[in-house]
Amino acid sequence: MKLTKKSHACIRLEKGGRTLVVDPGGFTEPDAALGADAVLVTHEHPDHFDEGRLRAALEASPGAEIWTLRSVAEKISAAFPGRVHTVGHGDTFTAAGFDVQVHGELHAVIHPDIPRVTNIGFLVDGSLFHPGDALTVPDHPVETLMLPVMAPWNKISEVIDYVREVKPRRAIDIHDALLTDLARPIYDRQIGGLGGTDHGRLTPGDSAEL
Repeated sequence: MKLTKKSHACIRLEKGGRTLVVDPGGFTEPDAALGADAVLVTHEHPDHFDEGRLRAALEASPGAEIWTLRSVAEKISAAFPGRVHTVGHGDTFTAAGFDVQVHGELHAVIHPDIPRVTNIGFLVDGSLFHPGDALTVPDHPVETLMLPVMAPWNKISEVIDYVREVKPRRAIDIHDALLTDLARPIYDRQIGGLGGTDHGRLTPGDSAEL
C-alpha cells in the first residue's frame, strides 16, 4: 500500500486504485478526505474529527463511507443514511478494499480531572496500526506503527516504551502538529536511539510504499 502523510494525525492509504483516509481533523489540510472511498475516525476530538470536512468529503463522493465509534457516528449519521458505520473494539470490516481490525476503547488520560472519551485504533491489512489518542497495543504483530509523538496526554518516555512494547518493523510519526522544528531532532534522536526499531517521519504530503 502507499502511505501519504497529511498534517498532524491524518494519513491517506492507497491500494488498487482506492483510497482510505484516517483522522482528517481540524489540524490537517481541508481537502485531506476529499476523493476518499472510505474514512476512519478514531475519536471525537477536533484535531481528529472535523464534521464540516467529513460532510464535504461524503457529499463530493456519493459512494464514500465512514467507520467510527458511536460518539462520532451520532454527529453525522443522520445526514448520510447507511454510509456511517459504528464499530468498536474487536470488530473487523472491509473498507475500500482494506481489511480493518478495531483495537482499544478509551482515550489516554490527559488529566485525572478530565473525563476520558472513547477512542479506537485501526489495524489496516494486518500490518499498519493507527492508535488515535491512546497507546493501545494490538494483539497482532505490527509492521508499521503510526506513532503519536507529541500530545498533551503523553511524554517521550511513554512514546519510547510504547514502541518497545508494540515492536513494529518501523514507526512513523503522527500527532506532531504541535512539535516545533526545534524539538524534532531531540525526538528523532531519543525515539530512534531507544525505541529499538526503525523510526522516521514524513513531511506532510510525502509518501512511502509499505
